[in-house]
Amino acid sequence: MTKYLMFAKSQMQINTAYSAWYWAGTASSIMRLMIMFYFWHAVYDGKDTIQNLTLQDMLTYIVVAMFIQGYVSGVGNELAHDIRDGNIAIELMRPYDVIFKLIFMDFGGKITHFFRETLPLMVIAFVFIDLSLPGSAEAALLFLISAALGVWIGTFFDLMIGIIAFWTVNVWGLRVLKEGVITFFSGALVPITLFPGWLETLSSYLPFQAMVFTPVSIYTGILEGSDAYIAVLIQLGWCLGMFLIMKLIWSQAIKKVTIFGG
Repeated sequence: MTKYLMFAKSQMQINTAYSAWYWAGTASSIMRLMIMFYFWHAVYDGKDTIQNLTLQDMLTYIVVAMFIQGYVSGVGNELAHDIRDGNIAIELMRPYDVIFKLIFMDFGGKITHFFRETLPLMVIAFVFIDLSLPGSAEAALLFLISAALGVWIGTFFDLMIGIIAFWTVNVWGLRVLKEGVITFFSGALVPITLFPGWLETLSSYLPFQAMVFTPVSIYTGILEGSDAYIAVLIQLGWCLGMFLIMKLIWSQAIKKVTIFGG
């Protein structure tokens, strides 16, 4: 365990080594928050509610969704690079589990992301946008559990995309497509409840809504009571399922190791 924690620490040091890049990420997140703020103000101009959501409800949903979306991707990119460059062969010979190493490195990256982007955005959102809080302590606790499950689902799915590089070598296009699909179907762009009926039904059968929409819906009160607990159980099922599928694909992929590059 200690060596894996060292991987997390080293990734944090790497992410904070370049101060210009570090603060550029903070600035870009603040600009994105401002764009979304003025966009939804324009959408709600002359309207009190949209699908029973007030402007304050929508802003709270969008901001919390931005927070969570920043944590559901990233780990698979490093794996894809190792495969493409041929470094994966060396990694597989070292005395640690490559997947766990990548997960802990990603964990370190997420810690720096929290201080670089999430924390400044939280301060701005609560001070200037008057971000709403969960309706109860129970909802807040359930939100944290749901958000953690959503991040794990995204992590396992991202690893699956990275593993595909064993067969395709370059997964850049696939990753771009993945980001677009996750942004849309996870409910990070707009609440899934605003989708047409058929598209909302389709989204409910995909794992993406469990990454962002479910935790944010618990936070904002869209999901309450038994519906919220059922949604978390569904998330748990997706999390276990994605993990098992990822491990199955990984076990097949390492049998087909081909060295590219140096």
